[in-house]
Amino acid sequence: MKYEVETDLPVDIGAVLPYIQDLAKYPQWMGLVHAVTPLDEDGGRQVELRGKIGPFARSKRLRMVAVVEADPHRVRFERSENDGRDHARWVLQAAVADVSADSTPVTRVSITLLYEGRLWSPVVERVLADEIERSKSRLRDLVMPKGE
Repeated sequence: MKYEVETDLPVDIGAVLPYIQDLAKYPQWMGLVHAVTPLDEDGGRQVELRGKIGPFARSKRLRMVAVVEADPHRVRFERSENDGRDHARWVLQAAVADVSADSTPVTRVSITLLYEGRLWSPVVERVLADEIERSKSRLRDLVMPKGE
């Protein structure tokens, strides 16, 4: 499953960067990321992903690490378990770009979730995609100045 979403936010890029660069802030705006906990000195984080269908929830805990990107406006978090077993690949990427017109600031946020396993059904995949879509408005609410 690969899902991509993009949104334009009427704020400077500096207002958005802290929310995409720090995985620990994702639960504030991306409902799919339920919890992020520091795990080890190697930079690993335990990430709990959760999708809800009515009263039922399906969750998955992963060890994820930040992958260094050359572009400071791009971040990438990948599953990196350290238990010696093979695991399905999970990648969460986010990028921001200044697409301002005239003197009005506009930041484009692009988010990609890639999952190469067979854990979840098409119904749950749709729920995950919907949750990522809803994340756009939550991020907007976090970065927009109050009263605008």
